[in-house]
Amino acid sequence: MFSKILIANRGEIAVRIIRACKEMGIATVAVFSEADRNALHVNLADESYCIGAAPAADSYLNMSAIITAAVSSGASAIHPGYGFLSENTKFAALCEKCNITFIGPGPEVIEIMGDKDSARRTMKEAGVPVIPGTDILKNTEEALEAAREIGFPVLLKARSGGGGRGIRLVEKEEDLEHAFNVASAEAIAAFSDGAMYMEKFLYPVKHVEAQVLCDKFGNALCLGERECSVQRRNQKLIEESPSPAVSEEQRKQIIEVSRKAALASGYVNAGTIEFLLADDGEFYFMEMNTRLQVEHGVTEMVTGIDIVKWQIRIAAGLPLTFKQEDILLDGSAIECRINAENPRQNFRPSCGKIELLHFPAGPWVRVDSALYQNYIVPPFYDSLVSKILVFAKTREEAIRKMRAALCELVIEGIDHNADFLCEVMSMEEFENGSYHVDLLSKKKD
Repeated sequence: MFSKILIANRGEIAVRIIRACKEMGIATVAVFSEADRNALHVNLADESYCIGAAPAADSYLNMSAIITAAVSSGASAIHPGYGFLSENTKFAALCEKCNITFIGPGPEVIEIMGDKDSARRTMKEAGVPVIPGTDILKNTEEALEAAREIGFPVLLKARSGGGGRGIRLVEKEEDLEHAFNVASAEAIAAFSDGAMYMEKFLYPVKHVEAQVLCDKFGNALCLGERECSVQRRNQKLIEESPSPAVSEEQRKQIIEVSRKAALASGYVNAGTIEFLLADDGEFYFMEMNTRLQVEHGVTEMVTGIDIVKWQIRIAAGLPLTFKQEDILLDGSAIECRINAENPRQNFRPSCGKIELLHFPAGPWVRVDSALYQNYIVPPFYDSLVSKILVFAKTREEAIRKMRAALCELVIEGIDHNADFLCEVMSMEEFENGSYHVDLLSKKKD
């Protein structure tokens, strides 16, 4: 087992990983930008290193600075969390080159599954159902020809896209060329890769994902599914497990297909297979996230399995000590993402000093956060500042518990979206579990 781990991240996920390490008796190293000098993860870690200026490109994406901090501190492993360098092939390879364990899959697997075109082909060859679509498109002329064959509407998607960037819905032929060029340019700016492919636009659909854990001994397990259809601009806001739309028979199929997908890619560590679920019960592979997900906590609550600790154990070479039949989804868990933004002003990002802070509490209420009173939320990073998770024996109880938790939350000094989330959870489609990914487009303020 590792004696010291460096956490190459910030915010609530850095805090989450540090806590898991402390419970395992592992020393922790934090890295921080100048803007995060007083951040909670810096204070909780056993030691910390400044790695650059506030912009992420100068700090949390600065590979050489992070590796230098790991070597200087004597850390034998790096946990990347999510975002930043968590799915960066070059960084995983650099860790390997420097004899530092990257807590995640190997660079080859990250490259295969991070390339959405390659991932589609890998899954198709493994017998995993994929959305009807194309390989990489050479130009707009080829895209137009493919769209006519597939049939409008279609989705243009960047090969290296993520977080909703590099994706455009095209409903009419005359809009395709512009959408292709804009999405490609967006992908070049965000990922230095403008390659595009196309998929049939399925509607209505639900976004369902499956959590997998795979060790180095050929064991691939699926920890059930999460429902992630409450989204704004392709960014998830509310997640739950299990999905209210998935039957026991469908769950068995998703588990079987997810394990098959993980084995086909040679996956090791924690990962997530994302699917689109159509109303006819058919589901299709969308992509694989080769990292820890923001919403991993809801799976932990219904399975009792600490995913972060298992990430660390697997990276240290330990085998999984349980089997697929041991994994049971008990009860219902819901997560709400608390973002520093103002929903009444077109979700304008917010930053500033936390003047008053009170988190909800009580049985089976969990808060993952890096906030504390008088902390100054910086303007340089993602707007996620906290996650509230609840667990109950039934979905109805979990919804009531989450509403109560959101009402109890007090964060003064910045704008946040708790009231908006409470309104979403009061929508009839959410309450009865019939909602699709277009739920928020139906919400009227």
